Amino acid sequence: MGEVMEMTEVRQSVSDLPVQDPPGEEFSAADLRWVKYASSEHHCDDVALIPYDRMEAFISGECNNPEYPTRFHIERGRKRERGTLKEVRSDDYLLYRMYWCSFGPENYGEGGTILPSRRYRLNTRNRAARPQSMRGCTCHFAIKRLYARPSLALIIYHERRHVNKSGFVCHGPLDRDAIGPGARKVPYVGSEIQQQTMSLIYLGVPEENILQTHIEGIQRYCGSDAKVDSLASQYVHKLGMIIKRSTHELDLDDQASIRMWVDRNKKSVFFHQDSTETDAFVLGIQTEWQLQQMIRFGHQNILASHSSFGVSKLKYPLHTILVFDSRQQALPVAWVITRSVTKHDTSRWMKALTSRIHSVDSNWRIGGFIIDDPTSELDPIRNVFSCPIFFSLWHIRRTWLKNIIKKCSNTEVQREIFTQLGKFMYSIWSEKNPMDVLEQLFQDFVDQTTFIQYFKSFWVPKLGKNLRDVD
Repeated sequence: MGEVMEMTEVRQSVSDLPVQDPPGEEFSAADLRWVKYASSEHHCDDVALIPYDRMEAFISGECNNPEYPTRFHIERGRKRERGTLKEVRSDDYLLYRMYWCSFGPENYGEGGTILPSRRYRLNTRNRAARPQSMRGCTCHFAIKRLYARPSLALIIYHERRHVNKSGFVCHGPLDRDAIGPGARKVPYVGSEIQQQTMSLIYLGVPEENILQTHIEGIQRYCGSDAKVDSLASQYVHKLGMIIKRSTHELDLDDQASIRMWVDRNKKSVFFHQDSTETDAFVLGIQTEWQLQQMIRFGHQNILASHSSFGVSKLKYPLHTILVFDSRQQALPVAWVITRSVTKHDTSRWMKALTSRIHSVDSNWRIGGFIIDDPTSELDPIRNVFSCPIFFSLWHIRRTWLKNIIKKCSNTEVQREIFTQLGKFMYSIWSEKNPMDVLEQLFQDFVDQTTFIQYFKSFWVPKLGKNLRDVD
């Protein structure tokens, strides 16, 4: 992280600290002048004061440290509302978040505080090609948005060194023992990249697309290099073969097999409901990496649901929850496998998902929810997420076209109805009243009773309610 000069003077109030705003798109701890601050009689930390709107620039700078490349995840967070404190101290917060290096705090090493180097050939038929990435790193800091001065953020660095509890460097290019074979040539691939790559393989994304995404992730750490790209290609291919060869049939009885799998993967399962006479089978899956992406990109942004049917041997629908990153690319942040679309079951897994998010960041909220299945129940989404609901335009038009072809025999009439429905869709964003356009449609095609009855009974209630929400 670079050497920083320690101050002998200890400050007693945040009001005495200077506000620092280093130039550039991002900056790190090495660019700040740290001061000792005594928050209590027995507690003293390194602190710095920066503008609140530059908080993300600081976090990005810390992640891209060449000596200790990493990502920081939100370990926990709290929030206060204005006016809730009668007496305000200089370091009281409106928003508090604890950020921890993603190589910690737990250590998943085998039999020690340092993960062993792999200097021998492994049987990788049932194991990943690299060790797990949580290596007991103790580096962590907190950021407070100040109650008295909301435009400022106080950074409190509890541990600036990327070391484990024994004081040893535990990840990055300086850690020769924990990276594995070829450590001097290839920096360690963190859990974020590894889990993203595994998620894409499980989704069935073509290998060349997965490889491109994997290499982009590695290049954020170590830059472009032909050797790195070659080894990355081998890694992705090998990981794909391991996943394809693995079996998830742990027992001849399907329910017993699922229970065993859930028990072995507790950290990645946010909801599980067995199939009974009264309850439908529901399985909600979310990895730690997906949880962090949902917190990072889902807050105050759009969440989307993508439904796939008939993709498995058991013909169970797969519902994928998506967020959109800074480049507006969709990231899968949770999967739900179930046949049930009832309000009761949908509410249960949605509440379990949001509870898991709020256990890390109680301030997390979304700005809207996009659905692609017109048969979905809307009330659970409104009750759980308290946000506007949008239909996927492409999926709606595809559904309309299928039903027009099915319920109208005349090709010319099919074309005219589809054109009129397109005008209705675009009138939503114009000054025209969308419902007036629909009424005109019903009058023009009053003889097409089968399609008009279907549209009035199924779509008008859904569209009408959502149009009122938009208003």
